Amino acid sequence: MSKDIFNIAGLELESRILIGSGKFPNNSLIAQIIKASGAQIITVAVRRFDFNNPNENILSYIPEGIKIMPNTSGARNAEEAIAIARLAREALQTDLVKIEIINDNKYLFPDNYETARACETLAKDGFKVFPYMNADLPSARDMQNAGAAAIMPLGAPIGTNKGLSSRDMVKILIEEIDLPIIVDAGLGKPSDACQCMEIGCAAIMANTAISSSENSILMAEAFKDAVCAGRKGFLAKLGQISDKAQASSPLTNFLRD
Repeated sequence: MSKDIFNIAGLELESRILIGSGKFPNNSLIAQIIKASGAQIITVAVRRFDFNNPNENILSYIPEGIKIMPNTSGARNAEEAIAIARLAREALQTDLVKIEIINDNKYLFPDNYETARACETLAKDGFKVFPYMNADLPSARDMQNAGAAAIMPLGAPIGTNKGLSSRDMVKILIEEIDLPIIVDAGLGKPSDACQCMEIGCAAIMANTAISSSENSILMAEAFKDAVCAGRKGFLAKLGQISDKAQASSPLTNFLRD
C-alpha cells in the first residue's frame, strides 16, 4: 500500500496515533514510547512546563522532530483555556492546541459549551484548535463552525480503559462532521484503537492504556500495529454483515451418488 498521508492543520503525517505524556512512571520512557508507537505528535499539559528546572521539564524528554501539542488541562472555563493556550503559544511558538475544559470532578467529562466558546476565540486568533469533547453532534457542529481543525470525542471517561463505549455517537460524527475525527480518552487496548480506525476515524490518541500496562513500550508498538490494521480495514471497505449464513464454498457437486 502506498503511503497513507494524514493531512491535518497544515501538517503531513504518516502516523495516525497521537500520544499523551501523562502518567508514565518515568519521563525517560517518553522517547522510547514515541518511537515504538510511531507517533509524530505528543500532547503536553502546559502546567507541566518548567523552564527553570531542566531536570523536571518534560519538554526536555521529547525528541527533536516530534510536534508538541500543548493542552489546556486544568482549565474550568473558556477564559482559562484561552489564557493557557496563549501562554503555550508564547512559550513554544506553536499554534497547535488541544482544548480541555473540565469542571466535573467526578466523571471528568469535558464541558462542550465552554469548549465551543474557546474554539471560536482561539481559531480567530490563528490557533489550530483540537477540541476534546463529549461525543455530541450539535456540539461538534458548533466547534466545526467555530473553526476547529479536528474533533476529539472521548471513547469513554478519561483514564478508565473501558474502550469505545461511545461507538455509535462517534460513528455519527464521522458521517456528519466534515473534519477529522480523533478518538481521545478511554481506549484501553489495541483492539479498541483498531475498532476506531475500522469505522473511519482519522486517528486516535492513547495515554493511560500505554502508561498503565506492564510493558509500556511493547503496548505502544501494539497500538501502532492496531491503528495500521484498522486503517487498512477501513480503506479495504469491510464486508457487509448478514443475518444469514452464507457459504464461502459451493455446497453441491462435491460428492456424487
